[in-house]
Amino acid sequence: MDLHLLLDNLTNPALLFFFLGIIAVQLKSDLEIPPNSSKFISLYLLFAIGFKGGLELSHSQFSMEIVWSLLFGILLAISVPVIAYFILRRKFSVENSGAIAAAYGSVSAVTFVTAISFLELENISFGGHMVAVMALMEAPSIIIGVLLMAFFKKGNKKESNFGKVLHHSITNGSVLLIMGSLAIGFLANEHQAEGIKPFTTDIFKGFLAVFLLDMGITSGKKLTSFLNKGWFALVFSIGLPIINGCMVAWSSQFITESIGNRFLFAILAASASYIAVPAAMRIAAPRANPSLYVPMALALTFPFNITLGMPLYLFVIQLF
Repeated sequence: MDLHLLLDNLTNPALLFFFLGIIAVQLKSDLEIPPNSSKFISLYLLFAIGFKGGLELSHSQFSMEIVWSLLFGILLAISVPVIAYFILRRKFSVENSGAIAAAYGSVSAVTFVTAISFLELENISFGGHMVAVMALMEAPSIIIGVLLMAFFKKGNKKESNFGKVLHHSITNGSVLLIMGSLAIGFLANEHQAEGIKPFTTDIFKGFLAVFLLDMGITSGKKLTSFLNKGWFALVFSIGLPIINGCMVAWSSQFITESIGNRFLFAILAASASYIAVPAAMRIAAPRANPSLYVPMALALTFPFNITLGMPLYLFVIQLF
């Protein structure tokens, strides 16, 4: 692995703010980002990345590569939770296994945004259609997770309302915003779109740094209690992303030749959702333990991917 990539990533200001958040929790500091501000920054990041992706997509010539990329993303969103579920069932209940599997089949928009920042730092280009791939991967994994729980649950009583979960996964705020921003960016007049470029581009990394500070604070609060739950969840939270990320980093060469697109595919396969899936599982799996699947995705998988994972996946891509 090229060590300068790892060093560049570990010294990225946005990432260092993430570590600052964790340190603040360990020092029992009262540092915090107000909830309303945190929500606004989350919406801003989704809006900015969706809009920029739409602009890039409007400049791209439609090809079968885009179609295959969308299909490949959906395939990952379906296959990853199925594989994860049967691994998890060795230690966890049906409900917990289904919820965790859905989280790891789904994607993290923040990890995706951080990965794009990493590509820009390395001057590696990528296709705007990858934003659409990310958005399309959110709902299928939630649906698969619910289906797995319903199929393997003992007894005939169904505690989850599949219709509500399906509706929630499609109309979830994060999915709707990024898909809507993608469509607006695609349809926007190029000259008029330049007018909001300072908002969508120039201040993007600053907002990302503040958001990762907030994520560091949240992760730090959840990490200690999670580590008391045993080694299996810990190994799964790191092991599965490594396997998924490296496998897709290699196999994506059959979908696209673009290093940037292959890298984003690897990140999408390796990431886990800690926003949309937990919200859906409150409806679908009320017996699933959120103090298990949220820290796994947020306190372990997320920091691993944005520190060691990204240079690793890029190394595998460059190797093949």
